[in-house]
Amino acid sequence: MTNAVAEKNITEEKLAKKAKIKEIFSNFGPLFGFVGIVVLFSILTGGKIIQIKNLSLMLSQVFVLMTCCCGVFLIMTVGGLDFSQGSILGLSSIIFCWVSVYSIPLAILTSILAGAVMGAFNGFFHVKFKIASFIVTMCSQYFFRGLCKYLTTGGPVPASYNVVSLDLTWFKFLLMGVVLVAVFVVWHFTRVGFDLRAIGAGEIAAKFSGCRPDFTKFIVYVASGAITGFASFINVVHVGAITGTAGRQLETQILIALVLGGMPISGGAKARFSNIILGTLTYCVLEKALPMVFPVSATQQLVKGIIFLVVVALTIDHESLKVIK
Repeated sequence: MTNAVAEKNITEEKLAKKAKIKEIFSNFGPLFGFVGIVVLFSILTGGKIIQIKNLSLMLSQVFVLMTCCCGVFLIMTVGGLDFSQGSILGLSSIIFCWVSVYSIPLAILTSILAGAVMGAFNGFFHVKFKIASFIVTMCSQYFFRGLCKYLTTGGPVPASYNVVSLDLTWFKFLLMGVVLVAVFVVWHFTRVGFDLRAIGAGEIAAKFSGCRPDFTKFIVYVASGAITGFASFINVVHVGAITGTAGRQLETQILIALVLGGMPISGGAKARFSNIILGTLTYCVLEKALPMVFPVSATQQLVKGIIFLVVVALTIDHESLKVIK
């Protein structure tokens, strides 16, 4: 009897140590991964990756991606996915360009509204008809992308000349910072943030705690679309004109960035706001560094795929993994 109790205590201690190590890795793994990737590619590129001109180029990629990641981060927290972000960005950018000829502030509001409407489209079909989020957003991706191509058949849609003058690093950093601060406040200091984590952890239990899962998920898709609509302003400021391919592959970049940042696929309480920042920075470093080390495009894709699979294998929570909502 004594031996059985002793063995049970030892087993519990081992499980406790294992859980503690897993928690530490979950909290600090993405940070160590980011630092490790920067150090590794600094060595492989002979220090070129940390030169000022390359850092500036990486920074130019961060603004739109990190802003859009904020919205998808909220969606993934409740256990959903969104594969329509690229087409939402493209269509919102086209609308911004049209309206910017008359008024830039009005164009910003219009693009935010357009993004919110497209997000509401996704949220409505997901919540009302109980269709899995990845199916709804994959369908809407083709629908919105088709509109983008139809609206740009006559050539690129140019924005007002005054928009290009706003292509300033500090200004785009300020715009991105506003979104980050807003999401941070909502995430940490409001009931909405609690509800998002509760729904991601368990929708049935969340209902008993006073949450309204369907309404909350609908609002999350609207908010994510609005954030992407706002990101379209940053996008147009940088490029000046929009084609039918604007925002192509953005949804894949967002997903990879968030997973690299440690975002759990199933969402829930283990999601961290730092997933947005660390993931985006890690992805942008890889995007810039890989061509320097591997000139062949196919090799770059292969290495990115391997890194992505390794990160998912190390960070995925098998105990709480469930079907994406």
